Amino acid sequence: MKIQKVAASFKGACALSNEVPEWKKKSFGKKATLSIQKQRQSLPIFKLKDQLVQAVKENQILIVIGETGSGKTTQITQYLAEAGFTARGKIGCTEPRRVAAMSVAKRVAEEFGCRLGQEVGYTIRFEDCTSPRTVIKYMTDGMLLRECLVDPDLKTYSLVMLDEAHERTMQTDVLFGLMKQTLKNHPDMKLIVTSATLDAGKFSSFFFEAPIFKIPGRMFPVEILYTEKPETNYLDASLSQVIQIHLSEPPGDILLFLTGQEQIDTACEDLYVRMKSLGSNVPELIILPVYAALPSEMQTRIFYPAPPGTRKVVIATNIAETSLTIDGIYYVVDPGFVKQKVHNSKTGTDSLVVTNISQTANSVKWSPSAWLKFAFF
Repeated sequence: MKIQKVAASFKGACALSNEVPEWKKKSFGKKATLSIQKQRQSLPIFKLKDQLVQAVKENQILIVIGETGSGKTTQITQYLAEAGFTARGKIGCTEPRRVAAMSVAKRVAEEFGCRLGQEVGYTIRFEDCTSPRTVIKYMTDGMLLRECLVDPDLKTYSLVMLDEAHERTMQTDVLFGLMKQTLKNHPDMKLIVTSATLDAGKFSSFFFEAPIFKIPGRMFPVEILYTEKPETNYLDASLSQVIQIHLSEPPGDILLFLTGQEQIDTACEDLYVRMKSLGSNVPELIILPVYAALPSEMQTRIFYPAPPGTRKVVIATNIAETSLTIDGIYYVVDPGFVKQKVHNSKTGTDSLVVTNISQTANSVKWSPSAWLKFAFF
């Protein structure tokens, strides 16, 4: 109750004064010094570029299994554009969340060497950042589903990539069926189904026994630690664990998974108050929230490295599971809860319900690919 009162008073004060909270004003360091070209070449998928392009040319449908951080979301579309697949139409890529579609499109535009909305763009509900020159288009599942209703054969596309296919929703399941029919009517179209964790055999059999292409990730050992017994207040326990890591563990940034915007804002304020009460002798902990409703300039700050002598903690929803890869994360704290959309057939309405995460989502969060060292559950 005390935490809730502090958060409530904090939100009320911000509404009256229109001021940004103090914990959101901190320095966020500088971007990585490596050139974009070197960053692209350092990704695990770069070594398999030629084999991947050849596999797409030889098959109408390809199932791509790539671990988190392998570079599949940002690189495959560019490789195929460079190979000439945009000559017959656009390359479309679906993402399960709006923030992922926007952030990935922005990153690919930087790598592609164009302004966002020109050759590379994105489309989400109520926002279309594309132009007649767009050849690589990122979008949410729902936007491609809407395009399928207008043009079932998707004649403006030469290739469609369904990314993060393991995040099964009603929209993605409908898309799988529609795309299967579209490929029969449009034999020149290519389809790529990608995921970090996916039952590849079942998807391959569904899509006419399509071949499976595997991309290895950066593998590192991960130590998984569990609490001795369930916590009665998992939010308080998670924040205590974050502070304990910050004060006693070697350098490395922290990723904390929570369920939604209200809980994340409350946790950020409470964590800031706790850190301030420890005094000025404690190393600075930079607090960075991530959720869909956050402005894009705030979202991009999670990718900046923390200044020397400090550590950052990213407090995120499950958007950070697979759609985003954040360099420098060594510690993950996960209470094991997530908000899921549940459909009530009696009332015909959808509602967000806090529930336990699945084993698949759990394995993705501590997937030992590129950055993780310790996972706390």
